[in-house]
Amino acid sequence: MRREGQKKIVKAVDCFIALGSNRGNRISRLKQAISDIDKLPGVKVLKKSRVYQTQPLGPSRRDFLNCALKIRTTRTALGLLIEFKRLEFLSGRKPGKRWGPRPLDIDLITYGNARIKTPWLTVPHPEAAKRAFVLVPLSEIAPRIKLASRATVQEALSRLKDISGTVKLFS
Repeated sequence: MRREGQKKIVKAVDCFIALGSNRGNRISRLKQAISDIDKLPGVKVLKKSRVYQTQPLGPSRRDFLNCALKIRTTRTALGLLIEFKRLEFLSGRKPGKRWGPRPLDIDLITYGNARIKTPWLTVPHPEAAKRAFVLVPLSEIAPRIKLASRATVQEALSRLKDISGTVKLFS
């Protein structure tokens, strides 16, 4: 039993995040998002991938810029989701068409080794293993982490068809 005034000790968890932007100054939005994430209480950015230019899914016409982060956090997965949605909103993101253009998209790909399924959040991200724009940046910083498919990032990436025209390093 905790005594009054004692803090609950929360174990830090390593997580992986995918970020993307295809509206406005995309590179500036990604840099700001990384800085904002690193400033969240209970969150520390440990690694970041390079930035990749990727073709959009769906109706959007402008290419995305994407990157991946490894963070360490004492926040819950749902707490991270709430903060990520807040940062997306502050960047100008509004509810809209699925796969439509957006100034900022932040997805929680893994939360330690946890498997979470709620109406609001599924972790590991259920579609990550099918998306080159997630796998390529993630393979740079964490090729051996396991995804929802139970495949590693590198295994999932090797299963994708030719992606040379869809994902390229942004200069």
